[in-house]
Amino acid sequence: MDKQSTVVFRNVGQLYFPQTRVECHYSLAPGHQWSSSDWIGIFEMGWSSLKQYHTYTWALVPEGYAKGTCVDCCANFQASYLPRPSAAEFQFVYVNKMGTVCAWSRPFTFSAPKPLEELETLKEDQEEEDGEEELLLVVPRAQLLQSQLEESLKRQADLQRSFERANKEAERERESSKRARVEWESERDAMKEEITELRGNVRHSCELLKKLEGKHQDVKYSEENLNSELSQLLAEKAENQQLARDLEENIKALTDRETEANKELERLKERVKKMSSQMKHDEEQRKALQVTHRHLTDRKLCDGRPLIQARDRGLVVFMLLTSSSLQVETEASAAEVRGLQERLEAADLVSEALRRELRELGARQSHTHAELHQARLQVAQLTLQLSDQDLLLREERANSALEREAYKHAAEIDKKKLHDLSCELRKKEEWLQEERMERDNLEAELGKEKVLLSDAKRDFQELRAHLRKVQKEREEEELHKQDVVSYIHHLEQKLGIGPETKPDSFVSSCSSPDSSSEQADEASSVSARSVSSPLFPSAHREDRDEPAFGSQ
Repeated sequence: MDKQSTVVFRNVGQLYFPQTRVECHYSLAPGHQWSSSDWIGIFEMGWSSLKQYHTYTWALVPEGYAKGTCVDCCANFQASYLPRPSAAEFQFVYVNKMGTVCAWSRPFTFSAPKPLEELETLKEDQEEEDGEEELLLVVPRAQLLQSQLEESLKRQADLQRSFERANKEAERERESSKRARVEWESERDAMKEEITELRGNVRHSCELLKKLEGKHQDVKYSEENLNSELSQLLAEKAENQQLARDLEENIKALTDRETEANKELERLKERVKKMSSQMKHDEEQRKALQVTHRHLTDRKLCDGRPLIQARDRGLVVFMLLTSSSLQVETEASAAEVRGLQERLEAADLVSEALRRELRELGARQSHTHAELHQARLQVAQLTLQLSDQDLLLREERANSALEREAYKHAAEIDKKKLHDLSCELRKKEEWLQEERMERDNLEAELGKEKVLLSDAKRDFQELRAHLRKVQKEREEEELHKQDVVSYIHHLEQKLGIGPETKPDSFVSSCSSPDSSSEQADEASSVSARSVSSPLFPSAHREDRDEPAFGSQ
C-alpha cells in the first residue's frame, strides 16, 4: 500500500505535547483525487474501525490548488482536543470522502514536560526611568524548543516561498525571454521575408522596365514599318489612281470609237437598204423589160418580121443597152453590197472586239476601283493603327515614367524601411542581451536562494536533532530528578520543614506546569466526548472552520 499510496505524511515526530498545537504535514500525489470531505484523524494504535478516532480535522489544501498536481499541505490540531499524556501510541490516518484509508503515519506519543528538568532561564532587558533592569524569565524547555521549531518552520516556509517565488520569477523570465526570442525570430523572419519580397518587387520592376523598353523599341520598329508600308501604299494608291485615269481615258476613247463605228454601221446599213431597194427596182425594171421583150417577140411572130424589125429595132437596142447597163450596175451594186457587207461584218467584228475590250476595261476599272477602295481602307486602317500605336506609345511612355517614379519612390521607402528594420533589429538584439544578463543575474540570485534554503534545511535538521537529544536527556534526567525530589523530602522530614516554608518562586515554578497539565487533561477528556464525528459530515459541515475541529 505504501507504493500505491497517494498521500504521504512528513516530519512526524516521536513525541508531542498536549499543551501546544500539533501540526500534521502531508503531501498529496498527482494521482490523488482530493475532496473537501477528506479528513485526518488521530487514532490509537490497534484501531479497527474509523469510529475509533480520538479527534480529527479536515484535510485542507493551499489556495490555487489544481487537481493532478503534487502539493504540500499542513493540518492543525488544537491543544484542547488532543489526548492526555500517556504511554499509549497514536498515529495520523488520512481518510477520503468515500471512507477509504489513503495513508497512515508512524506511531507517536503524547507526554507532558516535567517541571524541574524542562525549565530554561531567559534574560530580558527592561527600560525604566532610573535605568535598565534585567528580568529573568523561566519557561519550559519544550516550549522554548517548540517556539524555536516554529520559528525554524516559519523560516523554512518563508525560504520555501521565496524559493518558489524565485523559481516562478525565473520561469517567468525564462518564458518571457523565450517568448521574446520567438517574437524576435518571427519578426526577423518576417523582416527577411519582407526584404526578399521587396527585392523581388525591385527585380520584377526592373524586368517590367526592360519589357516596357523592349515594347517601346518594338512599337518604334512597328511604327517605322507602318510608315514604310503607308508610303508604299500611298505610292501604290497614286499609281492606281493614274492607272484608273488612263483607263478612264482609254474607255472614253473606245466609247467614242464605238459610237463612230455604230454611226458608220448605221450609214452603211442605210446605204445597203437603199442599194437593195434600188436593186429590187432595177430587177423589177429588168423583169418588166424582159416581159416587154417577150411580148414584143410574140407580137413579132404574129404580125410579121419586117414590121417588127423596123419598129422595134431601136427599142431592142435600147433594151439591150438598158439591160446590159442594168446588169453592169447590178453587178457593181452586188459587188458594192458585198463590200459593204464585208465592211459591215468587219465593223461588227470591230464593234464586238471593242465591246469585249470595253467589258474588259470595265472589269479592270471595277477591279481597279475595288483595289483602290481596298487600298484606301488599308490606308485608313493603317492610319488608325498608327494613331492608336502612337497614342499607346505615348500612354506607355507616360505610364513607364509614372511607374519609374513610383518604383523609385517605393525603392526609397523600402530602403528607409530596411534601415528602420535594421535599427529595430539591433535594438531587439540589445534588449535580448539585456534580458540574458538579467536572466543570468536571476539565476545567480536563485542559486543564492538555494544555498540559503539548504542552510535553513540544515539548521532545521540540526534543530530536530537537538530536540531529540533534549528529549533523550529529559528521559535520562527523569530518574535523577526523582532521586533529588525524594532526597529533598527526606531532608525536609529530617529538618522538620513544611511545604509552606518553600520559596514562592519555587512553588509557583513547580505548580504552574502541573496545573496546566491538569487543565489540558480535563480539556482533552471534554473534547473526546464533545467532538462530532467526520463520518456524518452532512450534519456538521457548517462547523468545519470552528476551533472545535482543530482546523484553521
